[in-house]
Amino acid sequence: MNKKLLAIAVGAAVAFPAVALADGPTVYGKVNVDLKQVSVDPAPAAPAQDDQWELESNASRIGIKGEYDLDVANLKAIYQAEYEISVDDGAGPFGQRDIFAGLKGGFGTLKAGRFDTPTKKAQGKIDQFNDLDGDIKNLMSGENRMANIVQYSSPKLADMVTINAAFIPGENTDVDDYGTPLENENGLADSTSISAVLETGGLYAAISMDSDIDDDLEFDDQANAGNTINITRLVAAYKFGDLQVGALHQIAEEADKDTVTNEIGEETSTVISVAYGIDRIKLKAQYGMTEADVTKDEATGYSLGADYKLAKASKAFVYYTAYDIDYDAAGVPNDEQTSFGVGMEHKF
Repeated sequence: MNKKLLAIAVGAAVAFPAVALADGPTVYGKVNVDLKQVSVDPAPAAPAQDDQWELESNASRIGIKGEYDLDVANLKAIYQAEYEISVDDGAGPFGQRDIFAGLKGGFGTLKAGRFDTPTKKAQGKIDQFNDLDGDIKNLMSGENRMANIVQYSSPKLADMVTINAAFIPGENTDVDDYGTPLENENGLADSTSISAVLETGGLYAAISMDSDIDDDLEFDDQANAGNTINITRLVAAYKFGDLQVGALHQIAEEADKDTVTNEIGEETSTVISVAYGIDRIKLKAQYGMTEADVTKDEATGYSLGADYKLAKASKAFVYYTAYDIDYDAAGVPNDEQTSFGVGMEHKF
């Protein structure tokens, strides 16, 4: 994207916040920063590590999106260009997030570009600590934003169910990095991600499946098994007035056997979350666990937090997150980490 155009659009949004053009783009974003103390407890053989304070820019972002009517078959053009911004240190001008173009009509929505897979989106609002240290991506695979992805989403069937189907061509690259000799993938759908999402009343439920997705297991990665995995994810949540409970269960396995051990890495992950609103305050808690089939390693994590609503689009928050992982990057067991943070988020 032309950075000058982005700057002009942002400037216009600031100068004329109450003006909206009928067919013009919408400039949006959020700034999320927190100050946190991180404590890491390495294994005894590792060097001592002191606690430290960090200022984090938690996937803060700015974007432009919109749609407009076309002159063909009641279709609409849709587009979005979203970029991550570094609030804490200003590193780099922009980092790509969801960027796509597409069409929307009675048939559903078709889009192509770079964006979250249906499996990642299937989590819904289960993750109460998204973009913070308690984010479920720290415990499980499947949280992927993919390039060169094409997706079709159906209209809401029976006013309840939406089907999402995406495919990713390999574009003549060795996606799985597996086998001898290595071979490039050049098909139309070398990787796929499909989900079915049910939303009715206070109930949310989803099932998704990824096939040969370019990702690694978090804890059971086999050194000679390539780097594509298959994922099955089940999600359910229900909102009872001010109380929301949710659960996610996932099985992820490598698409190829290890060429040395003849084993396939597999992980089983479960996340349970709960949130309760009291006037301006939302209390929330989350627990997650991943078990590795081959290495028998186990990772657990929990988070506790509270949000305080300052305005419709602004909040202050506090959280505590703790992880206990059976081994560190060097294969040494008993790696523990805790984070305590306070922060604020402003959306626009």
